[in-house]
Amino acid sequence: MYDILQIQEILPQRFPFLLIDRVIELEPGKKVVAVKNVTINEQFFSGHFPGKPVMPGVLIIEAMAQSSIMLFCEKAKELHHTKYTYYLGSAKVRFRRPVTPGDQLKITVIPRKMISALAIVEAKVEVGDNLVAEGELSFAAKAES
Repeated sequence: MYDILQIQEILPQRFPFLLIDRVIELEPGKKVVAVKNVTINEQFFSGHFPGKPVMPGVLIIEAMAQSSIMLFCEKAKELHHTKYTYYLGSAKVRFRRPVTPGDQLKITVIPRKMISALAIVEAKVEVGDNLVAEGELSFAAKAES
């Protein structure tokens, strides 16, 4: 549904912090599913951890947040708002298993509450049939001045 070039039109993050590669499903205001292909070439693997590469949990949370922004950005378009800057408010996340090179993250985000420029979403990250992480994220958006 959205390739990397279309994602870059919406998200301000760039390499090495752009952590979703494709949006494969999007129902504005209802659901987004994004993917991140994890390769050994990721910069963070050189130090986390040498000889036993594991994707840092904070980057998994960031992938969930970026997926959430894609969902929220579509909602903002419906409200005729443009040029949003996003601030992640808080995260309650549980990690279920490590993410290693070769994994493909499937990130699913469903809103719990979306009002104007505020949102609380539920996110889950899976690799194949295995749940990797899940949690609740809250964030706000503010139009640039």
